[in-house]
Amino acid sequence: MSIYRDHSGLWERLRTRRRELVKAYGRSLLRKQARFLYRQSLIGDQPVLDKSIFPWIAGLESGWPAIRHELDDVLQMRDELPSFHSISPDQRRISQGDSWKSFGFYVLGDRFEPNCKRCPETTALLEQVPNLRNAWFSILSPHYRIPPHRGPTNGIVRVHLGLKVPRDVDNCWIRVDGHVLRWKEGECIVFDDHYEHEVHNDTDEERAVLFFDVDRPLRPAGHLLNRVMIRGIKRTAYVQDAMANLRRLEAG
Repeated sequence: MSIYRDHSGLWERLRTRRRELVKAYGRSLLRKQARFLYRQSLIGDQPVLDKSIFPWIAGLESGWPAIRHELDDVLQMRDELPSFHSISPDQRRISQGDSWKSFGFYVLGDRFEPNCKRCPETTALLEQVPNLRNAWFSILSPHYRIPPHRGPTNGIVRVHLGLKVPRDVDNCWIRVDGHVLRWKEGECIVFDDHYEHEVHNDTDEERAVLFFDVDRPLRPAGHLLNRVMIRGIKRTAYVQDAMANLRRLEAG
């Protein structure tokens, strides 16, 4: 039994080390790819984007009351919802305690069926989004801050649909590079999360958004590279662990 424990501990250390090396190599590779993708971008390289670039956003905004209704049902079991870092352990630096809850629908294009079935109207609206990669309810507790960080790739663009916004809007915001944005219920903001960004909810109320990622519109060469890159990311522990943790938590 002691030999087994020794071998088990060694395997875990090797696995952790391999993960660190893959992440370090991946960050270097993604930085090089980011420069190329910005040159290939059909929508520029600015940190905050005009939502009119994506005409389908109007359909999501018009359907937001149905999404909010399903969010309210989900929030009835708030204490049972997983924290962001319990789904994605790599996010422990920016997600602490139970202050950032999540409810996932898609992870890099793969549906999480149990949650999609629980929120059919939200799912139906998400199905109308072209090139959808990730989609979650993101629920932030009062007086919680997500520290500055960057997304792994500029090959995707992030959208937040405001669903539950504190009345004290001046003290609830997201900074993307040098731009401070504030959510409005039923409206989307669009940004490039490859730029440094942080979130402050310095209010007494909860903040909830539907956040989702779509492919950046790119020229053909950039589009091909982006598809290959995302396929590679999907095979990493960063994504595989997230899907496995969603399934584990669902199974109880």
